[in-house]
Amino acid sequence: MSSQDWQSRIDTTVAHPARRYDYWLGGKDNFAADRASGDAIAAKFPAIRTAVVENRRFLRRAVTFLASEVGVRQFLDIGTGLPTANNTHEVAQAIAPESRIAYVDNDPLVLVHARALLTSAPEGGTVYVDADLRDPGKILDDPDLRRTLDLTQPVALLLLAILHFVPEEDDPYSVVRRLLAALPAGSYLVASHATSDYLPPELVADISSGRHGQGRLRTRAEFARFFDGLDLVEPGVVPLAEWRASAEPQPRPTASETAMYAGVARLT
Repeated sequence: MSSQDWQSRIDTTVAHPARRYDYWLGGKDNFAADRASGDAIAAKFPAIRTAVVENRRFLRRAVTFLASEVGVRQFLDIGTGLPTANNTHEVAQAIAPESRIAYVDNDPLVLVHARALLTSAPEGGTVYVDADLRDPGKILDDPDLRRTLDLTQPVALLLLAILHFVPEEDDPYSVVRRLLAALPAGSYLVASHATSDYLPPELVADISSGRHGQGRLRTRAEFARFFDGLDLVEPGVVPLAEWRASAEPQPRPTASETAMYAGVARLT
């Protein structure tokens, strides 16, 4: 994608989740609309920056678990976001340099930065797919993805902090089922999701209004449905900061400080 092509696709007047996330993490790849939206959410939920930092820590822990304890060597990371510390391929390839990673995002700015900055270990491979989570067929049929990942061998499907941007009318459960149906037994689903369980009603109403973009906060039971038919890895579906976090700095953030759930499960 040329500079002119991606610039023509970026609407800097509308907040984008990846750029707003970048702003909360202290990055510089965001615009006024992203910062205004981020500040509006932070004004009602001051712990939002704790939540996004903990989401990155969960990614690191989950990928470390899969690469070191399970032996997964392929990762499909959808909703990649802008590059920051501990990207999926960095964590996986630090353990197993031959690991192969396919990143997927629908923000052209993310793809430009990813292709420039996320370089693979020579033993492994990375690819960057321009697609939307809601179009699993396009993702799975992408020729670069097919050249990078062997879908007859186990793949870890990473859906971190992205499913809450898919409203009910887009049937996120069907989207996840279609993605998992393309993966063999021994693959894994890794997911995290914002929840309404711990947020004040006025913030839930504000987020649900659509002024910060489409999406839907979900309860623990609604999030757990994404893992139906899979074998949950201990400790199951838990508040984000609690998933296998004994080695993290203590005390851990509370469930109300992250307002997100996380889980990892195996396809059988």
